Amino acid sequence: MLVKVFIRRRFKEGKTREVFYLIRKIRARAMNQKGYISGETFVDHADPTKTMVVGTWQDIDDWLAWKEDSGRKDLEAQLAVLLEEPTQYEVYVYSKYRLGITGDTSLGEKKM
Repeated sequence: MLVKVFIRRRFKEGKTREVFYLIRKIRARAMNQKGYISGETFVDHADPTKTMVVGTWQDIDDWLAWKEDSGRKDLEAQLAVLLEEPTQYEVYVYSKYRLGITGDTSLGEKKM
């Protein structure tokens, strides 16, 4: 089951270098984790202190194992002191699997 994880952060002004150094370290460790597929980092065009990392994982258990990894938690703790507010996580699974859609493209619509 494909999983997308959206990680939103807002960091303190003047901390860009430190924040992106730690984000790169987290990603480098993630790349060696079971189920990791890819990661992308975006910066808000109107507010460069806001970032979103989009991670793709093969399955929810792989993501949850990585989220609880002690090395990741250590890096997140270092990152936390550079943030204006706590990190926000949103986890989405591929709808075909979550909704039980297996070839039926009607998405539950009643056929007339």
